[in-house]
Amino acid sequence: MASYNKVLLMGNLTADPQLKHNPSGLAVANFTLAINSKYSTKEQGVKEEVGFFEIVVFGKQAENCASYLNKGRSVFVDGRLAMRRWEAPDGTKRSKVYVIAQRVQFLGGKPTGGAISDDFSNGSDSDIIEDLPLEEDIPF
Repeated sequence: MASYNKVLLMGNLTADPQLKHNPSGLAVANFTLAINSKYSTKEQGVKEEVGFFEIVVFGKQAENCASYLNKGRSVFVDGRLAMRRWEAPDGTKRSKVYVIAQRVQFLGGKPTGGAISDDFSNGSDSDIIEDLPLEEDIPF
């Protein structure tokens, strides 16, 4: 049976991206996207909810995100879901789902107000960065 893992998200950064490097020197950036959704209910009419999604970016693209993105900036993310599992010090099993971005497209204007649509593709929470997979765990 075939599998397919694709995520397309468009939203706004909740904080500036955090950039670190793994032990082999690969740049790793993370940020959280806030995405608004509207839906209708019979009882309450139109409701709006916000979802928060953790995004992880690697390599030159991570460096570009850290350099050019900031809190509130709109982006389009094309990526895939990933899950990390571990055992906490108290023995409980934990897991975290996040998005590994394969492409991040900057939307809207530059912070100075100019129009821009940059695509930096290549083939707030510090604990999120600590939980990232090591380079050897990345399949590309």
